Amino acid sequence: MTVATPLTRAQRLLPPAGLPRALCLQSALYAVGSGFFLSGNAVFFTTIVGLSAAEVGLGISIAGALGFVAAVPLGAVADRIGPRRAWLLAALIEGCIYFAYPLARGFLAFVVIVAALAIAESAGHSGRGAYTLDVLAPGERVRLMAFNRSALNLGFTAGALLGGLALASGSRTVIMVVPPLAGGLMLVTALLISRLPASPHRRSDQQVSRFAVLRDRRFMVVSLLNGVLGSHQVLLMVVFPLWLVERTDAPHAVLAWLFALNTVLAVGLQVWAARGANTAHGAVRSSRLAAAGIAVGCLVMPISAGTAAWVTVCLLVGAYAAITLGELFQSAGHWGLVSELSPADQRPQYQGAFRLGLQLQSIVGPVAFTALAVTWGPIGWLAIAAVFVLAAIALGPAVGRHHAV
Repeated sequence: MTVATPLTRAQRLLPPAGLPRALCLQSALYAVGSGFFLSGNAVFFTTIVGLSAAEVGLGISIAGALGFVAAVPLGAVADRIGPRRAWLLAALIEGCIYFAYPLARGFLAFVVIVAALAIAESAGHSGRGAYTLDVLAPGERVRLMAFNRSALNLGFTAGALLGGLALASGSRTVIMVVPPLAGGLMLVTALLISRLPASPHRRSDQQVSRFAVLRDRRFMVVSLLNGVLGSHQVLLMVVFPLWLVERTDAPHAVLAWLFALNTVLAVGLQVWAARGANTAHGAVRSSRLAAAGIAVGCLVMPISAGTAAWVTVCLLVGAYAAITLGELFQSAGHWGLVSELSPADQRPQYQGAFRLGLQLQSIVGPVAFTALAVTWGPIGWLAIAAVFVLAAIALGPAVGRHHAV
């Protein structure tokens, strides 16, 4: 009987050497830069540029809408020029945009900058996703994407902590240098992308419309259902904090510990949660496990409004952990679905289209889920749980019909 050595156990926590590890390193550095700036994004524009909170919110919404509209056309462009080249150009543009932040003066300049960043991020996502699918073996894609997401979580957390320290300094000078430093990190990630091997991207022999994926109605249904399941982020980052503050007696400081719990679980369990999701059937199974976990969290949440002290805290921790586990399974299902359902010669375009469901829920979800949970209370939480369960139930037939075509 062979006993695992400490080295073997350590290796299980790291992505395989070579290209998978290089992809994870790039993701971690990218996330450090992104988290470093995004943690103080709104503060920069209110403190340095002098915009109101309402103007910042409006500008970010406009940028999100433009990123949504541009997702599919940019994916088609990545199809034509190649995923790695599209990814590299997007990273270079993102880095340059961060350097332009301190030059922003007024609302119009702010909107132009954040809109350009949103469009570049959308193009980069399509290129990176398609490149990853091209270079990884089918049986290893989901597992290695799980390692990649763990790297993203670690990097974003580190970047957010650094950004928080910059904000805590209260120094206008320190806050001013945050965007250029973040831009520098982005340019380093672009350098890493340029050193990656070319992908064996196969283009279609026939002329393909930029909007061909939008005519794949069954795929778009899968994208929409996946977007509904992906709205756990709205629950964790928007609804949960509001519920804790307005409807429970839990100390507000508990939120910081819950966010830390999310990071620990995401880093420690994402690879485990991704097991078996590398087929369409396995991806549907993971998505249903996600819905189950999120539904459990939604059923526990309303109970916390009628308890006190440590009982409330324990219920909130349990609910948050359940929803986080749902997040991990949903991510695995997402990777399996987009990997299995995307034609090899149109992967960037399909990557962009698969984001539409997630982007749509980020627009609708905060308003709808906040109204249901915080305003309606227990009935609203039951309704939210039902939304996730129904989406997971419908996903299986939608994926099955897509494969039947």
